[in-house]
Amino acid sequence: MKAAIAFCVFFFAALAVARPEEDRYTDRYDNIDLDEILSNKQVLVPYIKCILDQGRCTPDAKELKGHIKDALENECGKCTEAQQRGSRRVIGHLINNEPAYWTELTTKYDPEKKYSAKYEKELREIKA
Repeated sequence: MKAAIAFCVFFFAALAVARPEEDRYTDRYDNIDLDEILSNKQVLVPYIKCILDQGRCTPDAKELKGHIKDALENECGKCTEAQQRGSRRVIGHLINNEPAYWTELTTKYDPEKKYSAKYEKELREIKA
């Protein structure tokens, strides 16, 4: 449950615009262990499926899934600093380790590649 929320929150775009605290997304999941989530496909994949509307969602994940579009369009203006850092980490992981899911997510949430292209350029690891 916490992992679903963490994934949704951290999927948001990376840069924040300063806003008053009351305009931010909840910070109650900012201390989630992303290594645990990203290293365990049995945990990660169900949350991706939730976000893609291909699987069941916990109530919290469903709530946060609704913020993805807003966060992308507003450069994560309501994200905390931890969410900004985490989002880059999760996006980088998806780009480099889960490219099929990354493609599905960007097709759903950024079909014109207005936002995802810059992350791909910045976060793609060079494989020798």
